[in-house]
Amino acid sequence: MSDMSDISDMNDTNDADQRYDVVVIGGGAAGLSGALSLARARRSVLVIDAGRPRNAPASHVHSYLGREGTPPLELLAAGRDEVTGYGGEIVEGAVVTVERLSGGEGFRVVREDGTAVVARRLLAATGLVDELPPVPGVAERWGREVLHCPYCHGWEVATRPIGILATSPLAVHQALLWRQWSTDITFFVHTGPEPTDEEYEQLAARGIAVVDGEVAGLEVADDRLTGVRLVGGRVIEREAVVVQPRFTARVGALASLGLTATEQEMGGQVIGTYIAADPTGATVVPGVWVAGNVTDPKGQVIAAADAGLRAAAAINADLIADETRRAVAARRGTAFSAAAEREVCELTSGERRHGL
Repeated sequence: MSDMSDISDMNDTNDADQRYDVVVIGGGAAGLSGALSLARARRSVLVIDAGRPRNAPASHVHSYLGREGTPPLELLAAGRDEVTGYGGEIVEGAVVTVERLSGGEGFRVVREDGTAVVARRLLAATGLVDELPPVPGVAERWGREVLHCPYCHGWEVATRPIGILATSPLAVHQALLWRQWSTDITFFVHTGPEPTDEEYEQLAARGIAVVDGEVAGLEVADDRLTGVRLVGGRVIEREAVVVQPRFTARVGALASLGLTATEQEMGGQVIGTYIAADPTGATVVPGVWVAGNVTDPKGQVIAAADAGLRAAAAINADLIADETRRAVAARRGTAFSAAAEREVCELTSGERRHGL
């Protein structure tokens, strides 16, 4: 691991606080991928995991090359083993406070149990919260038969009767998209806007039925979705329902550092929030990187893992630059000392050297 003397001069810390090169907040695919890369770079790394992975309700991870169909928790367990196998540390708990140390060098990270650690750099992979439409049954079936991404779950419900629950103008786009996986698509206008004449024509051309009226809830039998119930009591048989969640970035304790969420737009509609960052994940706050759904709401698991890797490489490069700068400054401070003279002579003259 790297020389921890580089942070020994940090102020505002308790001598008992454990010190790390990098603290990773969030133990999902992005956080673990970043931690793995940093540990392999011989950095001291701590992952703080609140244990609330976004894809926990899903039965399998999809479109992850080489790990297709892996249960989400199994993938995370394998990732934890890989991180700790290279010397990284993982603890459970939520981060409640992040403070920049005086002088601007490093951060103090406090968990909900009061335990604090010090980090030279931070990687936030806190993910997002899917805010679902307030329709009875939607939250309970989320990740099972209530879905939003066809590239994540389309194959599993292909050819089945699927309902599109409209809550925004993007619902028509969803209906046309999901039509690729099933010929039996029903568009429930619900609380969404009335489709335009052009949209009605598109839906009709693709054989998508349109049902007016508000949805009252979902019908379930034998722990299986069977239909969509309208306010008037009519039930239309469906085996899957597509919704449009609002994707809200988990900013939490990062707000104390000045990080704020930016609205995410799609098709002119606000679909959620995210923390803005450059392609490496670097934020406007020096020393803080983000990766995964907290900065890319539409990214799938494999994209989150890639983002963690890219952020880790950038963090390691930043630490190397800082360590080099410190080393140069230290060397310049002793440029004309007797010790420096002896070192130069040892390298150039060997036994023929002179000394001061």
